[in-house]
Amino acid sequence: MAEAASQKEYLMSTMPLRAGHFRVLFVASLGQLIGTGLATLVGIIIPMIQILAHPELSAFMQGLLGCMNLIGICIGSLILGPLTDRYGYLGFFRACPALILVASLVALWVHTIPVLLICLFLMGFGIGGEYSLDSDYISEIMPKRWQHFMVGVAKASSALGNIIVAAVCYFLITRWDAASSWPKLLWIMVAISGLMLVLRLNFAESPRWLLDHGEKAKAEKAAQFFLGKDVEIEPVKPTPPAQEKESTLAFIRRNFRQVVLSGVPWACEGLGVYGIGVFLPILVMALGIEHESAHATQIAHVAASVETTFYISCIILPGFVIGLLLINKIYQISLQTWGFFGSAISLTVLLFAYMNHWPAWISIVAFMCFELCLNLGPHLITYVLPSVIYPVAERGQGSGLAACIGKIGAVVAVFFIPMLLKWGGAQLVLIVSIAVMVAGGWLTGWLGPKVLPNPHKK
Repeated sequence: MAEAASQKEYLMSTMPLRAGHFRVLFVASLGQLIGTGLATLVGIIIPMIQILAHPELSAFMQGLLGCMNLIGICIGSLILGPLTDRYGYLGFFRACPALILVASLVALWVHTIPVLLICLFLMGFGIGGEYSLDSDYISEIMPKRWQHFMVGVAKASSALGNIIVAAVCYFLITRWDAASSWPKLLWIMVAISGLMLVLRLNFAESPRWLLDHGEKAKAEKAAQFFLGKDVEIEPVKPTPPAQEKESTLAFIRRNFRQVVLSGVPWACEGLGVYGIGVFLPILVMALGIEHESAHATQIAHVAASVETTFYISCIILPGFVIGLLLINKIYQISLQTWGFFGSAISLTVLLFAYMNHWPAWISIVAFMCFELCLNLGPHLITYVLPSVIYPVAERGQGSGLAACIGKIGAVVAVFFIPMLLKWGGAQLVLIVSIAVMVAGGWLTGWLGPKVLPNPHKK
């Protein structure tokens, strides 16, 4: 009797944090890291390929190279989101990094543009699955009071992808004297995806997904695998079979406001994260704020722009940290709205600095303020929102659809930024970006309270 009494059971939704929670957080967060890491890598590879291209790599081909992995993310998130809701998370959780690993190795050894395009698409397809799986695993295993914060922490890890990849690329490029070495940068993707796959071999299905599908015994076993033998999981109603077969179109009709709120601002934010993010080294050169002599070699100019990109990327993580500190204290809709508006103001300062030939440090500070506002608001909240506004039974489909819409916006932005640079230079890119940030802020502020009422108002 005394032994039974000492084995106190904790409820999964109210228990204290344990090592198992942090294990899930780390393993799932690598999907976010590799997503932004790949975007940063592509932005560095494009100018290196452009140096080698004869004739010069066209704006169309630059846009296609930049957005191919995002097209993969769109399709991957749209397809894999509903499949994970129906068939479970674990198999796809392992398949996604395996696909990224194989595609990275092929691109590493076959150095042609068509093969690179195909491999970028496949890597993006795997990352698209990650974007719905990562938040689902974390939100469903964390205690209720930590769910939003930990999902935000996972998203914040994407900042490490920007920083780590930019730093490693700068370290390598400064030691090369030829742009032809660009395929070696793909070893970064091989290393990250390989680590992801290894860490997921000894893993379990989401306990709440199992419970939601009537597998109580398996759900209890999975919960104990992650969190310990003294943990029990609360019962929930199984998902109705009819709801599992619902089409994407029917889902959108039934959840129209949720789909718009979780998807369209994500698409606007995608311009900042991916449109500007992918072409940041090129934009830095176009704005003339890289630290390098005008007489330097082409590869030296690329290295200098990557160095400036690294400094700007370093502000992404503090932005996420500030957002995480505010996420449970400030209405999430307000945080996203004012993050958009702050991003627009920062880009406006950058535009005036460029037009009036202000000192480079003003442009760099404006760029940093843009990244700060973008990441403490839209980049963080758009990732958290689907897990807040959708129930467990629909979370994979809702998250996948939101990620798909978001990446459609990113694809459009990445594809057209080289065109905008060709048509009107950096000035046109900044004007369009300011308009998109304002649109994202307005839509969030108008529709957000209708979908997610302010919990801080009594």
